[in-house]
Amino acid sequence: MSARRTKNFATPDDLLQLPKMTAQLVELGEVTLSKLVNEPGWRWSEHIRPSVGGDWCQVRHMGFVLSGQLGIMYPDGTEIVYGPDDVFEIAPGHDGYTVGDEPCVQILFAGNRPFFDSFLIGSGNRVLATVLFTDLVDSTATASEVGDARWRGLLSEHFVGARAELERYRGHEVKTTGDGLLATFDSPAQALRCALAIQRLAHRDGLQIRAGVHLGEIELVDDDIRGVTVHEASRIMESAGAGEILVSDLTRTIAETSGLRFEDRGTHDLKGLDGEWHLSAFLPDR
Repeated sequence: MSARRTKNFATPDDLLQLPKMTAQLVELGEVTLSKLVNEPGWRWSEHIRPSVGGDWCQVRHMGFVLSGQLGIMYPDGTEIVYGPDDVFEIAPGHDGYTVGDEPCVQILFAGNRPFFDSFLIGSGNRVLATVLFTDLVDSTATASEVGDARWRGLLSEHFVGARAELERYRGHEVKTTGDGLLATFDSPAQALRCALAIQRLAHRDGLQIRAGVHLGEIELVDDDIRGVTVHEASRIMESAGAGEILVSDLTRTIAETSGLRFEDRGTHDLKGLDGEWHLSAFLPDR
């Protein structure tokens, strides 16, 4: 039976008090949900833009209105008003505002982290770190092929070996992510060598992993990490093929000073991130 998780907005994981807006955020695995209360007179361009910059909100939102009314205006002048029980998907490039004299209460289940990370980053311990994401490739098909009992054994052995490599390369395990793990390191070279070692362990057991390594600022929150860098590293990993370890440009530049080799993988559009990302694949020593 799968694990059951329950959270309540009355005791959120994060509580943000922004100008004319209260945001309660809860985490369910890799999903962030938020309950927003936008007071009368709230407007993104007036109360949020000064903190995040830009002419328009560039985050895609999905959710629904519990009470009150939410207005959305697009650059072409189009305006849409959502009321109670309206379910919405709001495209990037918009201004939002509360309609009328009643607070607008809404639930968001997409677009939360990109929207709130810039505020959350300032509330904790912010450090520079190298982030590693790994993921077992085709795990569902493999589990179906070998059976549940054998798969649980393989997965347990994989994590035991991976943790030994993390200790060897002075990595810090943040958490497991289903069939992979999230860890931080002091340098890209340590993270890449660790990823390669985990990859070789998986191959020994007939498994394959993909990995993403990215350098940037993160926020330490209790036993977890947050921030745009974490999301970027996850998207880099998702772009990797079986047996591939992908890195960002900055990570490659720093790692090359340690004598590590890379192969260009061109530009990629990473889901939920602006612009094109130039990625490279880490090559093991000859």
